[in-house]
Amino acid sequence: MNKKVEISIIIPVLNAKDDLDLTLKSIEKQDYQGFECIVIDGGSNDGTLDLVNKYNFISKMFSEKDKGIYDAINKGIGLSSGEIITTINSGDEYFSENSLSIVSKKFNENKIDFLFGAVKKNKVYYKYEPKKMNWSFNFYPAHSGGFFVKKKVHDKIGLYSLKYPCSADYDFFWKMIKKYNYKGMNTSKDEVISVFKSGGFSSKYSFFEHVMEETKIRYNNGQNKLFVIFLLFARCVRHWKKFLN
Repeated sequence: MNKKVEISIIIPVLNAKDDLDLTLKSIEKQDYQGFECIVIDGGSNDGTLDLVNKYNFISKMFSEKDKGIYDAINKGIGLSSGEIITTINSGDEYFSENSLSIVSKKFNENKIDFLFGAVKKNKVYYKYEPKKMNWSFNFYPAHSGGFFVKKKVHDKIGLYSLKYPCSADYDFFWKMIKKYNYKGMNTSKDEVISVFKSGGFSSKYSFFEHVMEETKIRYNNGQNKLFVIFLLFARCVRHWKKFLN
């Protein structure tokens, strides 16, 4: 009998065999078994596919050239069968063997549509402060490995927009929280879900690429235009002051 799938784990990867191995090992040791693991490969030629074949818990694997990480994640969502969707990037790891058990318990004991799990980077990030969204996207812990959302939310909102190659998650969060008013929560500081590896894909984009995408996301989602311009100006001033100092 096939196990019941509650959580679909999507792993986008491209030529990162060693990093992927770390991620898969952290999934393999989970004490929670109600998950499926979907690997979406962007056409690797470094032995990534051979590695995937060594792990028998991987439910689905798809490999072809894509349009970036959010395109890969969207493909994974399309292949998923779980009630809850999560993404973890290659190189990031689940913090402990009960990470997914904590997530399952939070969803089953609370009336929530999404969960931000505490993530360890240089320190533990765990606060979910939606009111801060009006002026900052630093209102939640790091995304990879720590964000879990019911598939019904994607069914309503749609997939990640490829118009925002480095910040499509911000656009999705804005719609999810501000437009559709879906309910979520965070885990506590003592309930760390994942470990986030520094130097991820978003670090490949410059400060100005990030800030312009964030500005477009706010503008296109109907935030007050004058306030959006003010935020853009304020961020650029802070950046230049930091740079000059």
